[in-house]
Amino acid sequence: MADLGQITLTQMRYAVAVETTGNFREAAARCHVSQSGLSMQLRKLEELLGVVLFDRSKKPLLVTADGAAALAQMRAVLRETERLGQVVVEGEEPAGPFRLGVIPTLSPTVLPLFLGRFAAAHPRVELVVEELKTEEIIARLRADTLDAGLAATPLRVAGLREEPLGRERMLAYLPPGDPLLRRRTVTQAALRTRDLWIMAEGHCFRSQVLSYCGSEPHPHPSGIQFESGSFETLVRLVDEGLGATVLPELVVDGLPAARRRRQVRPLVAPTPVREIGLVTARSHLRRRVTDALAAEIRRGLGQALAPAARSGLVLDPLAASDA
Repeated sequence: MADLGQITLTQMRYAVAVETTGNFREAAARCHVSQSGLSMQLRKLEELLGVVLFDRSKKPLLVTADGAAALAQMRAVLRETERLGQVVVEGEEPAGPFRLGVIPTLSPTVLPLFLGRFAAAHPRVELVVEELKTEEIIARLRADTLDAGLAATPLRVAGLREEPLGRERMLAYLPPGDPLLRRRTVTQAALRTRDLWIMAEGHCFRSQVLSYCGSEPHPHPSGIQFESGSFETLVRLVDEGLGATVLPELVVDGLPAARRRRQVRPLVAPTPVREIGLVTARSHLRRRVTDALAAEIRRGLGQALAPAARSGLVLDPLAASDA
């Protein structure tokens, strides 16, 4: 029978590091220990468990079937140990490391609205920000390798908690000289007649645009097939007269004022909007940090976004098959 009482947290950290890197040398460097010392502790861990964790004959190392189950439990133990330390350190003031995932279509415009103020107001919080797609945020929250995600909501994913923070209008961006620029607003039907550039698969903003237009974009007469993960690229294509696109309000706000007047038009009421929310796991314990972060983001969005968006039509970020 496995002698679990002698297993140490250090041994578990070594094993998880090997699983993550797939390499004893890299794992030893990450753990600041000699490779021989790490190998010796892993051998001892395997003896105590009575299972072989890694198939050492493979390059990179492969986790065995028994090892996968054991390592999953080790990660859980290490996460709970980290949480205990965070709860003790945090006390009455938000503190400790906090891992935040942000979708790519929000990071360039929303992060500057709150990062500086949050860091100044909460110097004891070590905020680690990663740019992740929606499906990656969901997976990382479920695996408990992320504390919160800033994403387009509602996601309505079982086991996750959502806190809406603001609503951002979606606006038509048209090429110079387009007849639609003579109108005060652009309808869905009119938008569908244009050669529309959209975000690449995997971006929730793509799903929202396709949901609003009600169809896949038709092929461009130029014969070009292109989808981008950058709003800046879409803007440049439209400026060259190659088609139209839909942009979020904060991206439009970053355009020169003259271009906003000439090439941007609101979409017909009810105005389509994307809801911006903070997503956490229901079992999440870092509520003090999460609440402080949510307050700063809500404040920044409230100052930057038009009040008209509050009564808009919230589009589903997971409406299409690509999350």
